[in-house]
Amino acid sequence: MLEATLRYVKRAPQVAAVVVADPAEAWTRLRTKFVERREHRRPPCRYVPEPDWEQRLHRDLGLAWPCPMAAEFWALWPAVIAGLRAKGMRIGPAAFGIWNDGDPELVRAVWCLTRHLRPEKIVETGVARGLTTRFILEALERNGCGRLWSIDLPPALERQLRGEVGAAVEDRLRHRWTYIEGSSRRRLPALLSRLGEIGLFIHDSMHTEHNVRFEMDLAWSAMRPGGALVVDDIDLNWGFRSFGEAFRDHPHLCCQAQPLQPDPRRFDSKGLFGIVRKRPGDPAASGRRNAVTS
Repeated sequence: MLEATLRYVKRAPQVAAVVVADPAEAWTRLRTKFVERREHRRPPCRYVPEPDWEQRLHRDLGLAWPCPMAAEFWALWPAVIAGLRAKGMRIGPAAFGIWNDGDPELVRAVWCLTRHLRPEKIVETGVARGLTTRFILEALERNGCGRLWSIDLPPALERQLRGEVGAAVEDRLRHRWTYIEGSSRRRLPALLSRLGEIGLFIHDSMHTEHNVRFEMDLAWSAMRPGGALVVDDIDLNWGFRSFGEAFRDHPHLCCQAQPLQPDPRRFDSKGLFGIVRKRPGDPAASGRRNAVTS
């Protein structure tokens, strides 16, 4: 904790402004950094990706493959990327500060789940430029129903990035979108309590086991039977693994993402994301409340 504090002190003017603006969020950020450093002492979590994850996902959903919804995605993807580049934004690894834009496979998985499951209520954590956000909203628009709530804590010390948050989302889609600024630690419990049952949840915020389990446990307790959790960057922590061990009887997928550009910081220059679906018809699933990591 002390070392993290000293590192922040070096940027005292910016840090002071953040603390004054929202002391609770400033403390949450500092505590998260401490947890992240502590978790890095643990060996990496190794996963074996499912080679045909798209086929298996559609099989688990009881749907045919190839999927016509995937063709819809590929027709839209180039236009969205071109729109961001036209605004002068570089796309790829570490393009949003130190963070990556959404990989095509991750976004396509979320697109197909949204189109097929037709959820009325979707929650995501982490927005950045909003690639995943944009495709969820496009899918809901084609479904003709549903709404998305996005929780995001913009970079505190990189003020110039705040103007890029949600840049991929067009005005015509905003009637289906509620953006909530803040950390999931502070915003997610109240949001899920207000929404009641949800049909899809996407984690793409702080990638620590502590935070992943906090979000997954909360979202799972609100998830309707047949709904799904999608967790990005599962190779960065043990959260998805520990959740899977606790809920072995529900279908899991470990998927390897092909990024827009190879990312040398990641496994095989790629990343991994995971999907877990609450088994339909589970009599104990609906309304169940599970232990939440504090």
